[in-house]
Amino acid sequence: MPLKKLLLLLPVLLLAMSFAPVTASAEDAPAADRSATGGAQTLEDILARQNKLKVDNSFRSENLGNPEAAKSIADQLGTLGGVSDSDMWRSIRFDKADVNSSSRSPAATTLMQDGGMKWLEFRAGPMRTYGGWLILGMIGLLAVFYLLRGRIMIDGDKTGMTITRFSALERFGHWMLAGSFIVLGLTGLMLLFGRIAIIPLLGHEAFAPMMIAGKWAHNNLASPFMLGLALVTVFWIAHNIPNKHDLKWIAVGGGLFSKGVHPPAKKFNAGQKLIFWSVVLLGVSISVSGLSLLFPFQFHLFGPTFGKLNALGIPQAIGLGELSTDLSTYAEMQLSQLWHGIIAFVFMAIIIAHIYIGSVGMEGAFDAMGSGEVEVQWAKEHHGLWYEEVTGEKAHDHHKATPAE
Repeated sequence: MPLKKLLLLLPVLLLAMSFAPVTASAEDAPAADRSATGGAQTLEDILARQNKLKVDNSFRSENLGNPEAAKSIADQLGTLGGVSDSDMWRSIRFDKADVNSSSRSPAATTLMQDGGMKWLEFRAGPMRTYGGWLILGMIGLLAVFYLLRGRIMIDGDKTGMTITRFSALERFGHWMLAGSFIVLGLTGLMLLFGRIAIIPLLGHEAFAPMMIAGKWAHNNLASPFMLGLALVTVFWIAHNIPNKHDLKWIAVGGGLFSKGVHPPAKKFNAGQKLIFWSVVLLGVSISVSGLSLLFPFQFHLFGPTFGKLNALGIPQAIGLGELSTDLSTYAEMQLSQLWHGIIAFVFMAIIIAHIYIGSVGMEGAFDAMGSGEVEVQWAKEHHGLWYEEVTGEKAHDHHKATPAE
């Protein structure tokens, strides 16, 4: 399998390792002899769980009694049935109970689902912890970089003249995407960290209306985000195809660590292309998982994905065994929510770096998306090939590099 595809599938596998149910295998937990317990769990089962080994739960999920074995009403014990209370509760736990409901929603007859605690523990544990540190780490890294490198200034003499960098329509698409993303990111962080960060500071009375408004904004700004993503993709995809000049840009680190270094670049340099493709790929992924949350129980994303991974043999190759493809509607929703959060944290970390370079990190960079006009000397230094294409004039500095805006 190509390395690129494997890297794209890596987050799915990590999520599966942490949350998704897997088929127990012999090397996970030794098969227990349950003949002495009448099929009930044994001490070995309990010890295996304490040691965090995978235990095959089929001895429970398939031991749901037999209604056909019920005693006849004419017998001495009356209607003593083939299904005991414990059988009934097991059937409810594993979503196999014969439940009737007046509601016709997909999960209306699910009274209990076995993966709820795994979802809650992952959301409140690894996702919140590592995601929070990723955001703080990126901010800290950029602060240190600014202290060491300072602002990237225009090296040559300013001409006082400007050239159009982005049209009004391009800027509209960019700011629609950027503005909605910022609100979505902040409200998403409120949803995840609100109980441990906002309630202790402001109290429940202030937190409740904040979250009502935040949830409304998060749901309703999804459409502008996806529209903005579609617009910038159409506007700029042709300009973000990698070319040989990107190798020169990468070779000198884009000028991030060297003053006065500017290799040739067209409308977008290698750093900007990396940002663009990250936004497109992560944006599509977070949009798909977001749609599954906006329209609950309508999309089954992970069962089919796990099936494809199993067919490729990837989970088996790394010791996971076969991933379960028979996921309940609730499990699908929980996995979508976790995937949505993981992608959001990676997305936010990348965009924080993008915002830094496009604002305080580089002189003149914000003008490109602010007014759409940039200083001619800035264009010559950072996008010399593009300047020549647009004006037909020679750019002076072809040999120096610039980071992504």
